[in-house]
Amino acid sequence: MTEYLNVGKIVNTQGIKGEVRVISTTDFPEKRYKKGAVLTLFQEKQAPIELTVKSHRKHKNFDLLSFEGHPSINDVENYREGILKVLKEEAHDLKENEFYYYQIIGAIVVDEKGTELGKIKEILSPGANDVWVVQRSKKKDVLLPYIDSVVQTVDLENKIVHVEIPEGLIDDEN
Repeated sequence: MTEYLNVGKIVNTQGIKGEVRVISTTDFPEKRYKKGAVLTLFQEKQAPIELTVKSHRKHKNFDLLSFEGHPSINDVENYREGILKVLKEEAHDLKENEFYYYQIIGAIVVDEKGTELGKIKEILSPGANDVWVVQRSKKKDVLLPYIDSVVQTVDLENKIVHVEIPEGLIDDEN
């Protein structure tokens, strides 16, 4: 089965010349959105469509894209809410201690005592470092900063993350 990775979501059109506003989820927009790059558009209850990037520019918090053969707003209007993806094989090789979200989400988190805390359900990027949200059974989620002093090892093969919890990080009083 062909696997894809999300690179962005089309949230609206921009102007009348076939541009769309994309909220990007890729760390490599300059590669993913370069002229000639092929993206696959996934929409509910429709077959995926391959689109070739004609142009890319940044505007505020959006990436603005236009596609070959789509010169008008009428050509792209129905792409709103669609998810743009690339083939998983096109993924970049990452440096040591860098991961794709799909590799981390779903991993089991184990603390320094060997106690299973829960599973990583999402990753937030609020600023200086990512925050991994750990969903626990019948308890509040734990927000783990992705920093060396907390995340000790990441075993991608077995989807297990070993962490050292700083004092005060987990508040089980409430």
